[in-house]
Amino acid sequence: MSDWLAMLAWRIGDFFFPAGRRVTGWALGGRGAAFVIVAVYGWWFLRAPIRAIGENPRFIHNVLLVFHEAGHVIFGLFGSEFLQVAGGTLGQLLMPLVLLGAFRLVNKDAFGAALGAWLLGLSLVDCAPYINDARSLALTLVGGRTGREVEGHDWEYLLTHLNLLNKDVYIAHYVLLAGRWLMVLALVWAALELARQFRQLRRGEEV
Repeated sequence: MSDWLAMLAWRIGDFFFPAGRRVTGWALGGRGAAFVIVAVYGWWFLRAPIRAIGENPRFIHNVLLVFHEAGHVIFGLFGSEFLQVAGGTLGQLLMPLVLLGAFRLVNKDAFGAALGAWLLGLSLVDCAPYINDARSLALTLVGGRTGREVEGHDWEYLLTHLNLLNKDVYIAHYVLLAGRWLMVLALVWAALELARQFRQLRRGEEV
């Protein structure tokens, strides 16, 4: 049993902190700067009320919106209206998941994977105001009109078909909470990886 636990602990540690990469001082400095930028930029999303996040979307919302709209098109190819509508949210969540997997599994870059996890959390935070708006339909959408003016939006449709429309605020609260926790934990992961790389760099070893 102890051997099994030791193997499990090793595998978990190896996933979050893989070995075998070299890091230079310049690369570590660049990652440190990226960490600070991401942490400062994300601070507002950790504190702002859910309504403010929906009414005052920041730059990152426009980036996520590209993958949201692409998700509608891609998942619409399966011929299901429900999947096509859900594809918007799926698209903007799958993009950071792909980044996370590519950085960790292909490049063995734990820091890049941590930023992918942070972006996934931010994408969940970005979804929460629209879930919260499923009944009120008051948020302004891409075309400049509210959901009420265009007879609904994605999450009004999805929750209606799932018979969960009366739970929109409740679901949005937990999606927002999950996204924020993921953002924080991802930053902790990134910080620990930077500290590990700094220690290894000082000893002149491979990360």
